[in-house]
Amino acid sequence: MRGTEATGTPAAGTPAAVPPTPRPDGPAEHAVVVRDGRGDPDADFGAFVRAAAPELGRVAWYLCGDPVRAQDLLQHALLRTYLAWGRVHDGDPVAYTRRVLANARIDTWRKDRRETLTSPDAMPDPSADDGAAARAERDRLGRALRALPTQQRRVVALRHLVGLTEAETAAELGVSLGTVKSTASRGLARLRELLAEDPGATPAPRPTAPTSPRTHPTGPTHDGSAP
Repeated sequence: MRGTEATGTPAAGTPAAVPPTPRPDGPAEHAVVVRDGRGDPDADFGAFVRAAAPELGRVAWYLCGDPVRAQDLLQHALLRTYLAWGRVHDGDPVAYTRRVLANARIDTWRKDRRETLTSPDAMPDPSADDGAAARAERDRLGRALRALPTQQRRVVALRHLVGLTEAETAAELGVSLGTVKSTASRGLARLRELLAEDPGATPAPRPTAPTSPRTHPTGPTHDGSAP
């Protein structure tokens, strides 16, 4: 799921583009993460946060459905990423942070089997570069996810917004692989129906092809913390 390497050498003082990371709301869209270019880890991390925070904020909202919880979850995940920056900055820090978001949220799901979602109007705003179309797409997807049953929403979020495999999703939620497959299928089908009923609808996330379990050598482990 890595993007192509950026080519060319940036001018002095110009942030250098690193491989784009697929956005959680569609495989064709990308969030560009930048490096500061001065070899300063803190500056590099600051550039990463500025570039990736809008995307990660949306993922946090999709997982929480509440702006306060989402903000707390995002701050927790960014802190974990900062502490691991020496290991993850040359890899895929957006994917790493998405996994931290998922791990922390799954911990709270295990304690609270149900959650109340707020209006998608309360979602973090897209970046300033996103226009009215991006806002409308974000709101439509938020409304559709909000209307899904809890289990379908969680499976769709983990599989198609966070990017876990079917096996990983099953392990995280404590359900069978067959349950993940059937729930994801029903959830995506219902999501498409909801988006089709919504004016100006956008396509639902494409189903992710089944993959074998993978390891996350730099990925976080459950530490029992929750936002």
